[in-house]
Amino acid sequence: MRRWQHCLRETVLTLTVATGVFLGVQAWLTRDTPPRWMDAGTVTWLMADGTQHRGTLDELRARLGVPADAPVALHVWATWCSICRLEEGNVTALARDHPVITLATRSGDATAVHAYLRQRGLPWVTVLDPDGRLAAAHGWRSVPVFAVLLADGRLRHVTVGYTTGWGMRWRWWWARSA
Repeated sequence: MRRWQHCLRETVLTLTVATGVFLGVQAWLTRDTPPRWMDAGTVTWLMADGTQHRGTLDELRARLGVPADAPVALHVWATWCSICRLEEGNVTALARDHPVITLATRSGDATAVHAYLRQRGLPWVTVLDPDGRLAAAHGWRSVPVFAVLLADGRLRHVTVGYTTGWGMRWRWWWARSA
């Protein structure tokens, strides 16, 4: 067999195994994620300017001016998560073009989260989950988590771990197209 054919075969085999491992790990990490957003009733959120509000997720969507039929990207993160810090630029870039709601889990109260967002220069709309109950209700034991929340409450394309910027955009586009 020619050297280039051997190299190509090995590359394809390696990529196939790596993809299988990745998909298997994702399936394991998202195994307890329900198919729909678990309504938490009233939640507290911070707007990008630091103002604090309370209401339902639908009220937050309306405040953001998200059309009733539009999906929303959901980014679950924590102040203590180093991988979340690596994703900050991806989330911020996505939010320039598409509706994004972030959820700060196990990261303290509104004052602590606002201080973190201000220090990092993050213009995010952030739902507060100080004790992790909201993340736990969705089966998310680790962060970061990226998902697309459809208007009817269905969760799509849930991934745990680092998600690239193009991966976020592709998932949002795919959810909108479906």
